Amino acid sequence: MDFPNEHASDVDLDVVATLLDRLPKTAFTVVVRDRAGVPVVIRNAPLEADGTPMPTRYWLIGPRQIEVVGHLEAAGGVRRAQVELDPVLIQATHDRHAALRDAQLPEGWSGHRPAGGVAGTRRGVKCLHAHYACWLAGEDDVVGAWVATTLADELPEVQRCAQE
Repeated sequence: MDFPNEHASDVDLDVVATLLDRLPKTAFTVVVRDRAGVPVVIRNAPLEADGTPMPTRYWLIGPRQIEVVGHLEAAGGVRRAQVELDPVLIQATHDRHAALRDAQLPEGWSGHRPAGGVAGTRRGVKCLHAHYACWLAGEDDVVGAWVATTLADELPEVQRCAQE
């Protein structure tokens, strides 16, 4: 299955495979890099090569970002985000994300579709890493913006890549 908007160079494939500690299961494009040019966020195709749905559109793969956001999650950040943020805005984030991901499905696709919104979540907050990755990639993600604000002093600078 080919996704023309999802591709990576051989160098990016090697770096991403090293960061993930395995080969990616979907086609992907690097959409955010650190100041040295190392991938920080990838955008996944909505389906694996065999047609298996991939609900996670954006993956945070930058080691420092994963570590910092992981500390926030471990300190109760998911619960905190759900208390501090308007559930209507969180749901709107999921709905927008699902629509953008589903728009990338092949025309006429009749197989299984990815479910839910950010990280496959239907409501609420499940994964701060996924929300932050969406926000870094340029999506209007209220949870990702909250993560960025909450951790502003700890997160390294990144640059968004040109998007197709």
